[in-house]
Amino acid sequence: MTELEALVAYGLLTALTVVWQATGSLGQLGIAYLMGARDEQRPVKGVAARLNRALNNAITAMALFAPAVLLILVTDQSTPASTLAATVFFIARLIYLPAYAFAITGVRTLAWAAGFAATVSLYLLAL
Repeated sequence: MTELEALVAYGLLTALTVVWQATGSLGQLGIAYLMGARDEQRPVKGVAARLNRALNNAITAMALFAPAVLLILVTDQSTPASTLAATVFFIARLIYLPAYAFAITGVRTLAWAAGFAATVSLYLLAL
């Protein structure tokens, strides 16, 4: 998996997370609330709440990962190490999402750490 492929795949995974989060909230909040202005905040519980937090985390991870990948690509510094780091990031985030949604705590933490380390390594490789 190239760095660009990992970025595209993660973008699609984040989009899937948005859909999963919205459908997960539907049962608790109802379609009228979700289609409305949402001026009144209503909390969700369980998997829906964890999906809200997972989505926030996914957006934060994207904000860190995308610039690192673009920096590698724009400066033409793609190497086997950078493609490995991007692949590790994507696989870690692929594991992270269901681990967070279904409260698999140890797996979630390890997947987050692997993804974060992979992102940091991309920045270091771009130096």
